[in-house]
Amino acid sequence: MEKYVDGFLIPIAKDKVNKYREIAQKSSQIWKDLGALEYYECIGDDLDIEELVSFKKVVNASEEETVIFSWIVYESKEQRDKVNEAVMNDPRMKEMMETSEYDLFDYRRMSYGGFKTLVSL
Repeated sequence: MEKYVDGFLIPIAKDKVNKYREIAQKSSQIWKDLGALEYYECIGDDLDIEELVSFKKVVNASEEETVIFSWIVYESKEQRDKVNEAVMNDPRMKEMMETSEYDLFDYRRMSYGGFKTLVSL
């Protein structure tokens, strides 16, 4: 069975990146502990390519913001659903979500999607 991937584009203020990294480290461990195969959080570096739609434009990022490109790999869509449910019920995640520090970006501007594998090497 082909793997399943959740993908995210997240606009974040440049001055909040270090705090986001701390939370991403904690979150990644929770996802991995509960069954995710791989977990990536990447920060924008080369985002202004002429004649292409920039990730910054997709999330309406300002000059004070950059973009986080993230993806999580699972065994299958069904396993993804189980892992995500477990993550949302995990006390470590609930604790992080209850703090004001967790509110680092505008969730309404985040892009998200679940993806079936098309090509895998």
